[in-house]
Amino acid sequence: MANDYDLVLVGGRVRDPASGLDAEADVAVAAGRIVAIDTGLSAGARSVLDCRGCYVSPGLVDSHTHIFWPVSKVGAPADEAHLRRGVVAAADAGTAGASTFAAFRRFVVEPTRLRICSFLNVSVLGLIDFRFGELLNPATLVADDAVETAAANRDVVRGLKIRMSTDVVGTRAPEALALLEQAVAVGERAGVPLLVHIGETAPSLDEILARLRPGDVVAHCYTGKEENILDEDGKVRPSVLEARERGVRFECAHGKSNFSYLVAGPAIEQGFLPDVVCSDTSYRNWNGPVFDLLTTMSKLVALGMDLDDVLERATAAPARLLGLWDEGYGRLEVGGPAHLSVFERLEAADELFDAAGNTRPVHRLEPRWTVVGGEAVEPLPWRGAVASAS
Repeated sequence: MANDYDLVLVGGRVRDPASGLDAEADVAVAAGRIVAIDTGLSAGARSVLDCRGCYVSPGLVDSHTHIFWPVSKVGAPADEAHLRRGVVAAADAGTAGASTFAAFRRFVVEPTRLRICSFLNVSVLGLIDFRFGELLNPATLVADDAVETAAANRDVVRGLKIRMSTDVVGTRAPEALALLEQAVAVGERAGVPLLVHIGETAPSLDEILARLRPGDVVAHCYTGKEENILDEDGKVRPSVLEARERGVRFECAHGKSNFSYLVAGPAIEQGFLPDVVCSDTSYRNWNGPVFDLLTTMSKLVALGMDLDDVLERATAAPARLLGLWDEGYGRLEVGGPAHLSVFERLEAADELFDAAGNTRPVHRLEPRWTVVGGEAVEPLPWRGAVASAS
């Protein structure tokens, strides 16, 4: 007997940390929305995906990536880097500034099926090329331009971004902190959080954290660079714990040079988990060591995080951070939009690098389908395998 289901995902382990749902079940989709979660739903469906042996979760949300491709030399193409690797929504982290945002909207946001947001760079230049720091000329921080761009693009701009690296804001701590204070003030005017890149900074991490507001976000919390979250004894710094206590959030974007097993492992062991899991995928790292969001998630599981904790921080938490929760992202429920990720945990382990070249065995999470608005998208092969074969 025929039913009205356009698509049924059959026999997967349906796992939604936001609701606590964890059951082997079918998920039925019609007109782009989830209409049933139960067993025995596939008879007569127009299309069926066999999800046995796989997890079926809310669609993954990557809140820190670089996808202003091909305008910026930093950007990776959104569909290849994310949509076809399990991600349904992503936020570009400062690749576009106010002077380049119109192009970002036209060439990245509008053409893709992904839901795209942005942390607008406080420099009007944006991050066009890693070789040239966008704030070495402090005059490129034009507060009015950032505020006006954010106000005119509320559907996309969900925060601001500043990189505090010495190659971006200089080697003198007072000048760097002055730029940070300006960026915080711009965020206050625009009514959005500030995403702050840490690590190779002239000011201490303590000085940076002291200037952040509740709701602001520290990027790269597991960086292995000098100004990281651990003190000389390998303990999470008191300033980090105090900042979290007053509402500053911490995300673990991997990137080419900002994820260390030697920092992440002890921090996780001490119970300091990231508030948000994200990848910092860019053109210079999507062939490794980052590859994609699922690979970063896999590394965190290998370091001792529970899969549900990782999954919640790659679905519900970034959806809330980006203001996408009310659009139905980050959770899997009847009546909600059919944005889903289907992935499996591979039995064989790969030796995967962190940003410093340290390795450890990791059982990768590998996508099988991404479902966006009820439409199933097949994945691209893991780029680690592609790179190894080339």
